[in-house]
Amino acid sequence: MTDPLTRIDWRHAVLLVMDYQAGILDRIEDSEALLSRANDAINVVRRRGGQIGYVRIAFEDADYDSIPSTSPMAQAAAAGRAYHADSPATAIHQDIAPQAGDIVVRKTRVGAFSTTDLHQQLSDRGITTLILAGISTSGVVLSTVRDAADRDYRVLVLTDASADPRPDVHEFLTNEIFPRQAQVITIAELGSLPSDSKV
Repeated sequence: MTDPLTRIDWRHAVLLVMDYQAGILDRIEDSEALLSRANDAINVVRRRGGQIGYVRIAFEDADYDSIPSTSPMAQAAAAGRAYHADSPATAIHQDIAPQAGDIVVRKTRVGAFSTTDLHQQLSDRGITTLILAGISTSGVVLSTVRDAADRDYRVLVLTDASADPRPDVHEFLTNEIFPRQAQVITIAELGSLPSDSKV
């Protein structure tokens, strides 16, 4: 279990808003409330001087063609060319749309890192702390927690800005699994973390 994080250096922190897309939000109960909470988290991080990054899953034609037939993702992605980059279903929801200067990456796998240049962009900006908000908890959040921990980032998961089609799975992951590699907190707790430029 990770030690409690009592301070955060906001100059070296980013909130990653992951898979907040129409085609994914549709799977979540009370998605309007989730969007509102995500917006609250974005405002907290902007106000404190942190950075915002957006991760979206979307496929270009060449991406579909290059997915190996043995990939578990192949069947789902190929069905009707789901999640095409030009589809409104893959756009980041307008209620939390990126602003100038925000990081935005497009991925073709579950986690935020493996098919993007996210790690390089974060390194270039001196980011050492990742704050994660995503849909779904058992998909992008789980994969990104694991990968980020292996890359030696400090990781926080916003439990009330993440969601899963199965609430019981969300609860299990945030209570039993994530605390081994991340600090699981609420948006309110994030806003109350004092700044520490020495972190």
